[in-house]
Amino acid sequence: MLIIAPISSVLALVFATYFIVKIMKQSPGDDAMQKIQKAIQKGAASYIKRQYTVIAIFFAIVFVLLLILAKRNYLPFFVPFAFLTGGFFSGLAGFIGMKVATSANARTTEACKKSLNSGLRIAFASGTVMGLSVVALGLLDLSIWYYVLDYWYTHVQEVTDIAVRIQYITGTMLTFEMGASLMALFARVGGGIYTKAADVGADLVGKVEAGIPEDDPRNPAVIADNVGDNVGDVAGMGADLYESYVGSIVATMVLAVAGGFGVNGVMIPLVMASVGVIASIIGTFFVRTKEKAEQGELLFALRKGIFVSAALIAIASFFIMRHLLPDNMGVYWAVIAGLLAGIIIGLSTEFFTSDRYPPTRMIAESSLSGGATVVISGLATGMFSTAIPVFTVGIATIASYYLASSGVDAAFKFNAGLYGVGVAAVGMLSTLGITLATDAYGPVADNAGGIAEMSKQDPIVRERTDALDSLGNTTAATGKGFAIGSAALTALALVAAYRDELHRFGEEVVVTLMEPKVIVGVFIGIMLPFLFSALTMKAVGRAAQSIVKEVRRQFCDIAGIMEGKCQPDYEHCVSICTVAAQREMIIPSILALISPIATGLILGPAANIGLLVGALGSGFVMAVFMANAGGAWDNAKKYVEKGAHGGKGSLAHKALVMGDTIGDPFKDTSGPSLNILIKLMAMVSVVFGSFILTHTLMK
Repeated sequence: MLIIAPISSVLALVFATYFIVKIMKQSPGDDAMQKIQKAIQKGAASYIKRQYTVIAIFFAIVFVLLLILAKRNYLPFFVPFAFLTGGFFSGLAGFIGMKVATSANARTTEACKKSLNSGLRIAFASGTVMGLSVVALGLLDLSIWYYVLDYWYTHVQEVTDIAVRIQYITGTMLTFEMGASLMALFARVGGGIYTKAADVGADLVGKVEAGIPEDDPRNPAVIADNVGDNVGDVAGMGADLYESYVGSIVATMVLAVAGGFGVNGVMIPLVMASVGVIASIIGTFFVRTKEKAEQGELLFALRKGIFVSAALIAIASFFIMRHLLPDNMGVYWAVIAGLLAGIIIGLSTEFFTSDRYPPTRMIAESSLSGGATVVISGLATGMFSTAIPVFTVGIATIASYYLASSGVDAAFKFNAGLYGVGVAAVGMLSTLGITLATDAYGPVADNAGGIAEMSKQDPIVRERTDALDSLGNTTAATGKGFAIGSAALTALALVAAYRDELHRFGEEVVVTLMEPKVIVGVFIGIMLPFLFSALTMKAVGRAAQSIVKEVRRQFCDIAGIMEGKCQPDYEHCVSICTVAAQREMIIPSILALISPIATGLILGPAANIGLLVGALGSGFVMAVFMANAGGAWDNAKKYVEKGAHGGKGSLAHKALVMGDTIGDPFKDTSGPSLNILIKLMAMVSVVFGSFILTHTLMK
């Protein structure tokens, strides 16, 4: 059955190519629209080239370090190379998504001249390319490494014990997730800093100070803002969810060995993910809507595809489990627990961020009292919104643990339960192909609205793109909640994998909260997401200040901008954001690498496990809070822009622009980066486990 994985990855690439061809056949619009699109493409390409150059240097340093450790027998020989392929495919997934998105934006604007459904189909097709590319490349990378390692340990090293051979294979595969996580962190943090610096700077000077509309061509930061949507919300998000996807699969494969499920248990996450690819492809053909649809109808059009895919996976998983693990059907119900948890988290996020429901409308209403009440209301909404995801993940964790471990031999019961938790994470992410499509379509719709404004299209075109953009804010928030929820389950599985890695080297690590070193580790772990968020928020603030100064300078020094007689210097704002993003992303990324290694070397492996658990707890809750607060602020602003409480230009609108300015780095920089942080620290701990064990100061 393992052959299904590479076959489904090729199938996904074929369909992604089909959607690319379909998009490129559509008209890119008039000359004005094409000129704007080319400026966005140029800015995005310039940023990606510079970012990947910086990342390549960083990866080369880590590769050499891993090679030294491998030569000294701390790591298997394949680990440094697995690290490189993980980073390469993660970056490639984001790059493909960004290239297609920057080609689909003007085409979406042109399609919106015909109908709302035409615009939705083009934007969603672009998102589908992103979703299918991520799952295809993830499965391809996993398949290649599995077959290579299986051949090596079978024919070269001649490991005859199949259980030992599988342990070697999965242990090595686990390390390529570190490369994917590191690439994702760079992409998310760098892209997030870029996009939010441009967005905040453009809004503060353009909307608030100058009183000009959003995406007005007179604003020098408007092209940088549109570029940022692609490098942050498409390329960054693609790399992010790639590492979430492969991380959940690999962690579950590792736990299958410890749980006593053997080769069949190892195959289950790969086969499930493969079926998920096919189900996602089928689900994409159910996404369509009618003209003049309300946001609820648009949202249902996207949700319909996800629900169809989830139902197909639920049915197929039953037969997969019946074939591979006929004596333990509790694992099947762990899959269902993960699927249901993903759906509940998505619906919860929709409730707290969509302007169809009271939380976002209450934030909009609070704007009548000024900016302070907007901030208070938004923070309270974000905090309150953490309850449902936490309870949902908690219930899914307990349910999947006990369901998978029921009827298992006592010697394997604990690890079998953890395997169930990993399978639940795979179940949650099995619909990623279409879930990511509904998320990645949002930036395309946002850019389409900007192009409509800048090229002075008929107002009905902007009205349609705004409808798609507003929906995109909700689906983007849902996608982030989905990623964060799955990250919590995956990170728990990775912590268990770290413990098993230590056991492999003959160390029985006992973790108790009565141990001072463990408590200190927990405290450090709880603190790290706050420190990380502070660093990334400050980075956005510094970069945004540079954009504010530049936009003000151009308004003052370049005569004729406000009258529309002279074109602003867009490229300089793009350059400022690019340089700032590359500079500011280094320290947060190094923090994620150094913290677990330093804690383990100084306080020992038990304290390091405490750090991972503390970071998992605070990082999960904080990520949900930031994503939902930011999404609610943004949609409250758009709700007023549609005419509520005085509409655009009113005092209420200006107050909400300020709230949205705070929410931007919440939801697009710091919040979505936290789920990568908690998994990357766990991965670093696994990779450097034997080194930490050998050289720790406090044994």
